[in-house]
Amino acid sequence: MEIVFDQQGLVPVIVQDWRSGEVLTLAYANAEAVRRTRESGELHLYSRSREEQWHKGATSGNTQAVRALRLDCDGDALLALVEPAGPACHTGERTCFHHGQLEPAAPHEALPALERTLVQRAAERPQGSYTVKLLEDPQLVGEKVREEAEEVTRAVREESDERVDNEAADVLYHLAVLLRGRGRSLADAQDVLNGRRG
Repeated sequence: MEIVFDQQGLVPVIVQDWRSGEVLTLAYANAEAVRRTRESGELHLYSRSREEQWHKGATSGNTQAVRALRLDCDGDALLALVEPAGPACHTGERTCFHHGQLEPAAPHEALPALERTLVQRAAERPQGSYTVKLLEDPQLVGEKVREEAEEVTRAVREESDERVDNEAADVLYHLAVLLRGRGRSLADAQDVLNGRRG
């Protein structure tokens, strides 16, 4: 299928984080920007306000490596799945969509937010942080993963749905901390799961 550009020669581009699935921004591209994106592997767009080609992150360093370009069913919108090298928004925010109804957070936002918090705790090491205590003691966090796995198993057999959900959340948190201690993430495990599809 070919891209269907509008009367101005543009197509809307939804930019989404390859790993987390979070929507980062909505921008536009013309045929030249799409060509440059495909050739370089980094996102190129067209700035409607400046009326010029725009290499995302060329000035800020916050480039976006393109993992996939997908077309919608009509061919008149693009989805750019990217690995961002920094914030997507010119304000310094991770995503341009940081205003409006931010609470409650959407379910798909929970694990990426947890992963970012773990990276922050590992870097800053705030005093009294339970996460830091676990990161500094791989044996302890390993024991907690086993303990929480047993608790969710027991909850499934004997307890309410609410208890199951709470214990499952505990498993995910402790597993994420264990993985972070090895420099790995839940997203790395998701990549393995995607590789097993088929």
